[in-house]
Amino acid sequence: MWRTEYTADTSATPAAVWAAFRDIHTGVAAAAGGDVFEMDGAFTVGTELSVTPVGQDTFRSRIIELAPNERYADETTFGDVVLTFRHSFTPNDGGTRVTHELVITGQDADEIGPGLGPEISADFPEAMAGLFALAEASAAPTGPDH
Repeated sequence: MWRTEYTADTSATPAAVWAAFRDIHTGVAAAAGGDVFEMDGAFTVGTELSVTPVGQDTFRSRIIELAPNERYADETTFGDVVLTFRHSFTPNDGGTRVTHELVITGQDADEIGPGLGPEISADFPEAMAGLFALAEASAAPTGPDH
């Protein structure tokens, strides 16, 4: 097994972060520089989706865990390894602490993980910044008085 995570905080509420996350993962919105997602059904456990990282080939993933405003996970199988991406949303001082985690398991995980894992997770900070920008923009006051 190989594992890494990235955690950061935003002033946006868990509901606002979740809404932005859901919109990105269902293809409704796109975060600058982020992966492009296309769902093959409802945003629910068991649904498959296509994920196209910037400059890379599209791959298939399946939602394995979903609790609105709290957590989400999907997994992708590549040969003899399984990539599990987990995202948690925790209230924190009026905002939200978000953790993106990548776990690589399977027969070849110990050999493949140290090379593949850092390549995959290198964009976690950028992806999280894009998520936060969408969440914070949606939560920002609008109108002539703001």
